[in-house]
Amino acid sequence: MSGKANNISTIAIIPAAGWGIRMGGDRPKQFLFLDDRPILAVTLSHFQECPAVDAIIIVTPEEEIEYCRKKIVEPYNLDKVIKIVKGGQRRQDSVRLGIEATGGKYELVLIHDGARPLIDSELIHRVLRAARHYRAVITALPAKETVKAVDKGGVVLKTYPRKEMWLVQTPQVFRYEDIHEAHQKALQENWEELTDDALLIERMGIPVHVVEGSEMNIKITTAYDLKLARFLLQAT
Repeated sequence: MSGKANNISTIAIIPAAGWGIRMGGDRPKQFLFLDDRPILAVTLSHFQECPAVDAIIIVTPEEEIEYCRKKIVEPYNLDKVIKIVKGGQRRQDSVRLGIEATGGKYELVLIHDGARPLIDSELIHRVLRAARHYRAVITALPAKETVKAVDKGGVVLKTYPRKEMWLVQTPQVFRYEDIHEAHQKALQENWEELTDDALLIERMGIPVHVVEGSEMNIKITTAYDLKLARFLLQAT
């Protein structure tokens, strides 16, 4: 699928503004190396190579913008990157700033975590194909284990039917006007911190379609995740 061939202009917004406190170390986790490249460079390469993606915006801490340009974008020839913008205090703020930076020039907005470097082109194509038919599309995996709600004291409050539980990933794809309006409303009405962009869309009353994700598409949050990602990369 090609975004241009199907007359659907698409921009990828890659939030990479977190510091990765659980990872430890003195560098944001997205700049740590996975094999011979920084995690963020590996993530971006998949969208650079995807013909359906027309452009990329990276959202990163303000003090890391120049580093990102000089050490990530330029050395790895990521010429689809049109802007590197500073992030906000929360993930939803960073995504909103990325959306605003598009200037409304693209019909589809694809959002993908900078710390999910093992996404593959097949998943990107599947989610974008689905986005031609649905207003909002997310990737997720069916839960393999039982999910329970537990209170602060460690007491089970509720057990959920496993067949109804899905573990959400990125990428997520939305119509520009929908996701822009949702983030603006969240800002104006001071919605509490939301770690999932699809939740904003759900609050707007827009149905969200699920495409099955990939077990390889892990998010690197801890040192263990980084070890696992290195193992998975070497095994492919």
